[in-house]
Amino acid sequence: MDANKTVTKYFFLLPLTTHPNFKILLFYSLLLIYILTLAGNITIILSLFNKTLHKPMYFFLGNLSFLDICYTSTTMPKMLEILLVEMKVISFAGCVTQLYFFIGFVGTECILLCMMSYDRFLAICYPLRYSYLMSDKVCINLATISWLCGFVNSVVHTMFTFQKHLCGSNKVNYFYCDIPPLLSISCEETNISEMLLLCIGIFIGLTPFLCIIVSYIYIIFTILKIKSVKGRQKAFSTCLSHLTVVILYFGSVNFSYVRPISSYSLEKDRLISVLYSVVSPMLNPLIYTMKNKDAKKAIYRLIVHNSFKIPMEIQTRE
Repeated sequence: MDANKTVTKYFFLLPLTTHPNFKILLFYSLLLIYILTLAGNITIILSLFNKTLHKPMYFFLGNLSFLDICYTSTTMPKMLEILLVEMKVISFAGCVTQLYFFIGFVGTECILLCMMSYDRFLAICYPLRYSYLMSDKVCINLATISWLCGFVNSVVHTMFTFQKHLCGSNKVNYFYCDIPPLLSISCEETNISEMLLLCIGIFIGLTPFLCIIVSYIYIIFTILKIKSVKGRQKAFSTCLSHLTVVILYFGSVNFSYVRPISSYSLEKDRLISVLYSVVSPMLNPLIYTMKNKDAKKAIYRLIVHNSFKIPMEIQTRE
């Protein structure tokens, strides 16, 4: 084996801040965000058991909420740990696992958001045929395709990233294992991996975004044809939440992955990655329920029902 190549057993990670006075503050801020993310997304999933929300739009929303729970749980616990402990390390196996699932969830969310825009396109542009075109079987197939695409993409990226040897350094200038920082410490040519990252990034990141834009162009033209002002407002309000999530998520993801590796600045990219790996999963439940009356009613019933159920059970036992 080449003397410059080392067998890596673990990686050193870099926390979001190394300033002693900000570490504790950041730790509790991230912990609060993580708790809110879990609470918000779990609440949405539980509320979907309400029969009034047994619709394709909420089926995809349930998938998105589950995805966000998995998404944040892949990186957040380690991010919190390295803010407190002295040895800010992750094992080689842990790094492989983290990268695999993180990239898998990123890719799945890109495709799933595209499927959600297709659902809105059919609901608004073809309302009379919507029930037939978006049957339960179609919904399940579209969700399955999203998950398969995300994790097949992740297998390819993980294999190409970890087949590279390191040149003595195992310090990752990032707070979790991601492709660009790992490629930056490789001592082999990374041209193929970089090209793969760009090409697949365009396929799974930029292409779904462009499909969403095209679908919304058709949706806007269809909404403008509606004569009633209330009808136009109602139709657009069903799309506003999804469009907000799309702009927030794809803006940061495409900036991080769909560009030449030579233009990467790990220090700046660390801040951008916080947007889609930490902030976006927390905001998604708020964005989708803020102007959605059906979702708010279902969540209210869920909370009120559970709040009164326990005291009533206690009284019955007494």
